[in-house]
Amino acid sequence: MRIATCQLPEVLGDQKRAMSLMYKYAVEGERQGADLVCFPECFLQGYDMCPEHIASVAVELGSPMFNDLLRSFISIQPVLVFGLIEKADGFAYNSALAIQGGKVIAHYRKRYLLKKEASVFKRGSSSPVFHICGTKVGINICHDLSVSESIESAAASGVTVLVCPCNNMLPREVAEEWKSRHNEIRSRHAKDHGVWIVTSDVAGERDQCMSYGPTAVIDPQGTVIAQVPLQQVGMVVAEIH
Repeated sequence: MRIATCQLPEVLGDQKRAMSLMYKYAVEGERQGADLVCFPECFLQGYDMCPEHIASVAVELGSPMFNDLLRSFISIQPVLVFGLIEKADGFAYNSALAIQGGKVIAHYRKRYLLKKEASVFKRGSSSPVFHICGTKVGINICHDLSVSESIESAAASGVTVLVCPCNNMLPREVAEEWKSRHNEIRSRHAKDHGVWIVTSDVAGERDQCMSYGPTAVIDPQGTVIAQVPLQQVGMVVAEIH
């Protein structure tokens, strides 16, 4: 199985531009033979914990707007995994979907919320899986990967690949402190639990914040086998075996 994962500029409140970038990289991933293409956390509407932003952009799965989105990617062959802000039953969720051929094949809601996220999002409770080329794939979102129990439960269910939309647009001093630590923690978890970990992140600057990434593919030995250069926009494709 070949997986492509993208490090993209942050897009806030411009769903049309976000979808355009997703389509561009999905096409390129397909051209390079990818079976799956991964995009960042909340990428569809932009990661912003302001309640007004969330209220204005959250999308309901099954709504006309969402069905239009699915139709936009119906011609893309690879599975696409991307983050979005979802609304359902009066709550907002930090969610990620796997879609293929205009259909949702997996729907995950972030389970381990940061303190600020917990004030605006409801915690997810399930860990769906899907199969590609005979491989069992699970989804985490950003901070989920820092929690050993999240990876442990996925591995216990037979998942061998975890794809993880992330957004590490952080205050500059925090971004600097964490630019190497993300992969150190993820590599340790990959090795401890014998799984592949694939992350997708944003890169760039906003106000007093910045994001280095990282966007990487880590094998079950804890080795980073592919990575987009820190703070650069791009995509890597790696063979998962």
